[in-house]
Amino acid sequence: MKATRLAIPDVFLIEPTVFGDNRGFFFESFNQAQFEAAIGRKVYFVQDNHSRSAKNVLRGLHYQIQQPQGKLVRVAEGVVFDVAVDIRKSSPTFGQWVGEILSAENKKQIWIPEGFAHGFIVLSDAAEFLYKTTDYWAPQHERCIAWNDPDLKIDWRTQEAPVLSAKDAQGMLLNQAECFA
Repeated sequence: MKATRLAIPDVFLIEPTVFGDNRGFFFESFNQAQFEAAIGRKVYFVQDNHSRSAKNVLRGLHYQIQQPQGKLVRVAEGVVFDVAVDIRKSSPTFGQWVGEILSAENKKQIWIPEGFAHGFIVLSDAAEFLYKTTDYWAPQHERCIAWNDPDLKIDWRTQEAPVLSAKDAQGMLLNQAECFA
């Protein structure tokens, strides 16, 4: 497993070692000891989530103001552009974002720690998205930052209008949103 810090140093790109031949491939998608050594801290995952979305579906930018969730995310089918936004006011990278293409083919993962808003857009015809979380989903604490916040200037890697849920269409601007200290 290779772990690379992204432009926001608390966010890591995780690349598993893949063994493949004409029969297919095998890779270890998660190893607790290696993961903790790579990111430099203990992590306890409590929930796994799996979503399927059609092309141009944009989910996010989600976070929980209480019971914040760290997320280890990957794609099992298709291609997405995955984004993490630092919403920790005390952070030198507050209001900055990082993004990576995740796909079933490249098998890359992203570690997004607590204190970040997270979202992704589907670039393929469909995508299956998997994520491990460090706390349980708590809808009463869930918040959403607008995917198109003009201060964030996220390049979602598509020219087409995204398909949003009603909740995501109501996302707040970062300068009006509840953030972490």
